[in-house]
Amino acid sequence: MRSSRRRMLMEAFKLFDLGIMVLSFLLAALAVYQGSRVSLEEFLSMRVKVGNFVLFFCFLLGWHNVLKSFGLYESWRLSSRSAELINLLKATSLGTMVILAFAVVFRIRLITPLFVLVFWITANGAGVVTRLALRYFLEQARIHGRNLRNMLILGTNSRAVEFARKIETKRDLGYRIIGFADTEWAGMRAFRSIDYPVLCDFTGLPGFLREHVVDEVVIALPMRSFHAHASEIASLCQDQGITVRFLSNIFNLKAPRPMAEEFEGDYLITHTSGAIEGWPVLVKRIFDFALSLTLIVLLSPLFLVVAILIKLTSPGPVFFTQKRLGLAKRRFSIYKFRTMVLDAERRIHELEDLNEVSGPVFKITKDPRVTPLGRFLRKASIDELPQLFNVLKGEMSLVGPRPLPVRDYEGFNQDWHRRRFSVVPGITCLWQVNGRSSISFEQWMELDIRYIDEWSLWLDLKILARTIPAVLKGSGAA
Repeated sequence: MRSSRRRMLMEAFKLFDLGIMVLSFLLAALAVYQGSRVSLEEFLSMRVKVGNFVLFFCFLLGWHNVLKSFGLYESWRLSSRSAELINLLKATSLGTMVILAFAVVFRIRLITPLFVLVFWITANGAGVVTRLALRYFLEQARIHGRNLRNMLILGTNSRAVEFARKIETKRDLGYRIIGFADTEWAGMRAFRSIDYPVLCDFTGLPGFLREHVVDEVVIALPMRSFHAHASEIASLCQDQGITVRFLSNIFNLKAPRPMAEEFEGDYLITHTSGAIEGWPVLVKRIFDFALSLTLIVLLSPLFLVVAILIKLTSPGPVFFTQKRLGLAKRRFSIYKFRTMVLDAERRIHELEDLNEVSGPVFKITKDPRVTPLGRFLRKASIDELPQLFNVLKGEMSLVGPRPLPVRDYEGFNQDWHRRRFSVVPGITCLWQVNGRSSISFEQWMELDIRYIDEWSLWLDLKILARTIPAVLKGSGAA
């Protein structure tokens, strides 16, 4: 009964979404015709051709399929508002592009840039308001004891208990934890002390599911030792139409970002600890390309002056190139203005005892290999400017962990340090604006990991803004 009622409500919601699309289309058309010489009466009295009717039906069908493909008619009970609204924005944007494509192919004069703008704003605005209102009413109903779902959790380990407590704090989700199922194990006594009921073991689970109201089963068992049990339970729940969920962090990783990906009909649970993928990364790359190209053009006179001064003050090339490790430890040649004497790389072994930085990194405040001009270029960070070409090529970003020389990487002795290579390296980073050479190697690595875990476009902009005063002050420059 409940499932049939839900299907009816979902079909009504689909029709409502189509109604929003029709309303948005009409409002966009009115906006276009208001700027033309056609009066409203003439517009409303226009004859609708059969071909136009068929085309509009195709619009409706395409719009529905786009919304459906983004999962907007599936259950979003456990998902956040932002996740649902982001998917809505993606769907309406793609749907608007489909309409625009139709307009180009069939030469529909009605669909102008103004039409597209008004349609997109109206469809998004109405869709967002509708879904927020629906969420609010559903949440209020659940808080008052309606539309509740009984949940049984398999496993009594710490992950299972933590999940149960999270569910119980979210009354608006409408879940009732009826209890746990597990076999006796060493931690069962500690589990019973927290007053959660153990309703059955795995042997009695089939009978319990047959005789009790269970809407969902959450598997929180260690997959290595209980894979066979979990597989049997999932099959049993499937036979009885019970929803099965399992906690994705089956490896107990410290900071995973799990996501489900479909490949040829199979779903892969992916754990990533690097930067978030998707459109923010694309925006970051576009921003990097545009700003680096602009800076190269604007700073080209400075490049020329520095190149002449380097050639006049010391023998050797203008640019210093060195193999560095980038994304996933891929090697690339970094570009810098040369600030040292020609044989600087060969003399590094002679100066190992003077290293002032802990860990594998080599830095000396008063490095005897640095030329007088090079000291000024380093102090002002001008020597780093040629890395804009690395950014332009996509080997680096404006913001990201600094790319390290191969020599420094070979001295790493902690695997967690290597997580910094899960993102594209950058010209500036948290280390750059927090003291640079004046902080320890461990603090440097911690700042890099913090950047990866907290990464956002806004964080990049804040680091860029802080880089300018740090450069002007010469903070930590060596």
